[in-house]
Amino acid sequence: MRILLTVLFIILALQLAIMPSPSVAGRTAEKTLELVGGLVTGGGVAKDSENRTGPVLMASAEKPTVPMAKEGAMLEEVLKSISWLGHDCFLIAGKKNIYFDPYQITSGPTADIIFISHEHFDHCSPDDVKKIQGPNTIIVTEKDSAKKLTGNIKIVQPGDKITISDVLVEAVPAYNTDKNFHPKSNKWLGFIVTVNGVRLYHAGDTDFIPEMKDVNTDIAFIPVSGTYVMDAQEGIKAALAINPKVAIPMHYGAIVGSEADAKAFAEALKGKIRVEILKKK
Repeated sequence: MRILLTVLFIILALQLAIMPSPSVAGRTAEKTLELVGGLVTGGGVAKDSENRTGPVLMASAEKPTVPMAKEGAMLEEVLKSISWLGHDCFLIAGKKNIYFDPYQITSGPTADIIFISHEHFDHCSPDDVKKIQGPNTIIVTEKDSAKKLTGNIKIVQPGDKITISDVLVEAVPAYNTDKNFHPKSNKWLGFIVTVNGVRLYHAGDTDFIPEMKDVNTDIAFIPVSGTYVMDAQEGIKAALAINPKVAIPMHYGAIVGSEADAKAFAEALKGKIRVEILKKK
């Protein structure tokens, strides 16, 4: 193969040297380059502009990637639809009203989908769920939380993917690495949810875990309080590993952690990752 390519380049050089007309030389060079290009980019047999053929080497297939939402209007539109209701609870309002981990909320628009990461009282709160639950609300959670709730419940575990209407849901791991509040063996959850082409990652109650390096998301909700989950310093490492377009700190201001943790998180990521500290609603 190398010999064939070498011969073709020699022919090209000789043609350019002897052609009296630049236009003729250019056309000849193009034909030769077409044949050479076929040898390194395609498969089977390559043809130049005069239907001449030559053997072709197959190029290695590119690794497929999960589509990411483009920077711009759609990302900003989804960001505007997000409300932080305190602790780990968020509402994404729109055609589908989506809640994560409702806790200590007053009320809100009826939920289409409620995601509950695990059974702890500040994440799985049946009383708070009832405030936003309607007859058509779907709850997505793990097996332990499901025992405490009623209604249309879909039980998932890390690695599962489901679609609810036009909302793609991926369940991912959430666990502690140096404490025992959230054991990996419990198979509790984080979620990656795709809304209008924008991917949102709710990390759940977790430390910085190896699986985060494989998370592909536009917006990441990351805990920063410490004690039961990762602290701001670990959260910074997690954000850099995930590399979202926007990071939003959570898990502070209710049981543990304060806005100072969120600000430390934002300050350390300045110039690296856009951070939005949301005001509680």
